[in-house]
Amino acid sequence: MLAKFIQEQRKKCNLTQEFLASALKISRPTYVQIEQGERDLTITEAKKLAEVFDIAFENFLEGKEDAKIIVKIESKKKQKQKAKDEIRVSVPQEKVEKFEQTLLYILAKISGKPNIGQTVLYKLLYFIDFDYYEKFEEQLIGAKYIKNHFGPTPIMFAKIIGRLEKSGRVEKIKSKFYKHEQTKYLVNPNEALDLSALSAQELAHIDWEIDRLGDLTATQISALSHLDTPWITAKEREILEYEYVFYRPEETSVREYEPL
Repeated sequence: MLAKFIQEQRKKCNLTQEFLASALKISRPTYVQIEQGERDLTITEAKKLAEVFDIAFENFLEGKEDAKIIVKIESKKKQKQKAKDEIRVSVPQEKVEKFEQTLLYILAKISGKPNIGQTVLYKLLYFIDFDYYEKFEEQLIGAKYIKNHFGPTPIMFAKIIGRLEKSGRVEKIKSKFYKHEQTKYLVNPNEALDLSALSAQELAHIDWEIDRLGDLTATQISALSHLDTPWITAKEREILEYEYVFYRPEETSVREYEPL
């Protein structure tokens, strides 16, 4: 039953009925009717809830979640894909180290800004990776990103941020930014930053991206990512291809090309 599925997803995402009612532009009592199965959703409302829960619209209508993406840090023994609703991604240890160091560096510099929540971090990492590839034709982190409603999402973010939280290097907090629920991450000031995996050129590039994108809201940076060719060409929940950066529009291209 869709009503029960909506209630389960709301609780899973730690969202209030008031928040979702506001997102749907309806009153809380009207929203409660939806969860109780006493009121049907409009198409616009269903699409909005699918976006909020980060579930493909078709799956949302069927009351099922998207395929789970399970990230495994590479070891000598290969992992087998056991279930149809699971996507297993193997990540080399060196990429994990670069991802961690890049993320901690970003957090150390700008996590205190009110706009820097999880969504902005996702897009900052995306532009850092894909812009670097366009400019230098080599990978910085080389992380894998999938297409979702709000733009590119780094698939190993949850795994790595969990490691950082567990080790005490990062603290996760809930806050609000312009009445929107926001997940923020604060770096432990007592932990020294290890940047040994990042070159001077890579650090300069990260600084450049922070300077140009670090003040954008989640809505603004998501809208920018939706103009980018790697995101446009990918299907829903599909991994974005780095090679498409060489076919970017003027709005997202960061490389100066020789005139034809």
